[in-house]
Amino acid sequence: MIVEKQVPLQAHNSFGIVARAQHLARVRSEADIAALRASPAWAALTQDMPPFVLGGGSNLVITGDVKPLVIKVEIPGRRLLEDSPRGWLVEAGAGENWHAFVQWTLEQGWPGLENMALIPGTVGASPVQNIGAYGVELQDRFHSLDAIDLSTGASFTLDAAQCGFGYRDSVFKHAPADGRGLGLAGRALITRVRFWLPKPWKPVLGYADLERKMAETGITEPTPQQIFDWVVAIRRAKLPDPAVIGNAGSFFKNPTVTPEQCADIIAREPKVVHYPMPDGSIKLAAGWLIDACGWKGRGVGNAGVYEKQALVLVNRGGATGGEVVTLAKAIQTSVYERFGIRLETEPVVI
Repeated sequence: MIVEKQVPLQAHNSFGIVARAQHLARVRSEADIAALRASPAWAALTQDMPPFVLGGGSNLVITGDVKPLVIKVEIPGRRLLEDSPRGWLVEAGAGENWHAFVQWTLEQGWPGLENMALIPGTVGASPVQNIGAYGVELQDRFHSLDAIDLSTGASFTLDAAQCGFGYRDSVFKHAPADGRGLGLAGRALITRVRFWLPKPWKPVLGYADLERKMAETGITEPTPQQIFDWVVAIRRAKLPDPAVIGNAGSFFKNPTVTPEQCADIIAREPKVVHYPMPDGSIKLAAGWLIDACGWKGRGVGNAGVYEKQALVLVNRGGATGGEVVTLAKAIQTSVYERFGIRLETEPVVI
């Protein structure tokens, strides 16, 4: 196992921030992980700090050269494990590109992931963030995953309940600080993920953007491919292509409030965009809150708020991670001072 030194990371983070990994190892199989742990470099590089697992780098803000050992996950593979009257069970390697995987499942005739088209990143990162879009979250289609405990080298499998999924949250985002071993941040490396796509397929069309597409096209019963195409078109119209303008997609989570809190905000801001949730809470559109505070198009240094979508922070050219973080904190302060809402960030800051 070769551990590379001083590896440029600009191409490995969708913000396009210039930084280096002091040490980086690429793994394409479980055997590679075992070889890495057995290498002389492992003990020296992980003695003082846990390694940092890197997927597609699409949910990441790098604020300087990365000191921990970076493990770049490039495990490939796609396969159908089960085709039954109840559904399809599909597996993908953690290094597979998420959007390409969604596209492949549709090409094989296995629908169910189409609402999550064009979400950047890798399959292995999808359960970490519990990604979701247009009415479907990963947990709705998740079956199980395989992972390796980097501290012991042991392999293990988790089902949905064990992953502790929440809104853009999972057990992989929390450190085991309470001593009960409930958190897996910095400890687990996901190798393979399995998805359950139920039969018969049912479209998920509750979002306004999709309803607008139905009205525009006159198609009231879209196919999975049509929904995929619509979602791709909607996302491309709203969100900048990271290959052109560096960004990490939605930078802030949509906050949830009680009906009473929402009523109080509506009394002051009647146009606030909000959605009732199944549990009785109300989800507010973070992008609307940020836009209402006048941030759209503004920036700090070379980091800015995207002109077409206030939820997205962008690299206007040469932005540092520090500028991105400073901008995010300024936005959080503005929203809290006006609405009393604390926005939470989505990307990992390292």
